[in-house]
Amino acid sequence: MTDELAADPARPLPPSPRPRRAVLLSLFAGFAVFAYVLDQVTKIWVTSTMVEGERIPVFPPLLHWYFIRNSGAAFSIGENVTWVFSIIMAAVAVAILFQVRKLGSKWWSLSLGLLLGGALGNLTDRLFREPSFGMGHVVDFIQLPNFAIFNIADSAVVSAVAIICILTLRGIALDGTRLTSGHKEKSGDDA
Repeated sequence: MTDELAADPARPLPPSPRPRRAVLLSLFAGFAVFAYVLDQVTKIWVTSTMVEGERIPVFPPLLHWYFIRNSGAAFSIGENVTWVFSIIMAAVAVAILFQVRKLGSKWWSLSLGLLLGGALGNLTDRLFREPSFGMGHVVDFIQLPNFAIFNIADSAVVSAVAIICILTLRGIALDGTRLTSGHKEKSGDDA
């Protein structure tokens, strides 16, 4: 009887979960590539048009381009252990790729894509910029008042973490299910 249903062109087959999976993976890959490419293009632009230490007003006093090279993490923390950040970023990238097979939510796809793109953007700097492989200094150039100077990769990571926090607070798991009253339910399209 199942073969008869499949052969009958008047009766369409129920949609398979495969296209949904393809959409989620495409969303993940698209945002990862977007964040990574935008980060690298802006860093190439900054290093080719500005001198290190140069500050250009964009929307004064709120926004300036201020080209620096950062050997540490946010707020220049850990400047003497740059190689540790390279290892951490590589580990984060691998961990994200292992989690992708569990994706069941558009928002998780978007956030993990941004997180991967941002981590790879700064990892590229750590691996291939001066002074040496694995200890390169990250190009930062976005300056807001009373805040650290950052780049597009940093923005992607912070945006991803904010989305992940919201998803977690709403009880939406990586697989798209919603945890309510100790039970897992399949979440709607809003996940």
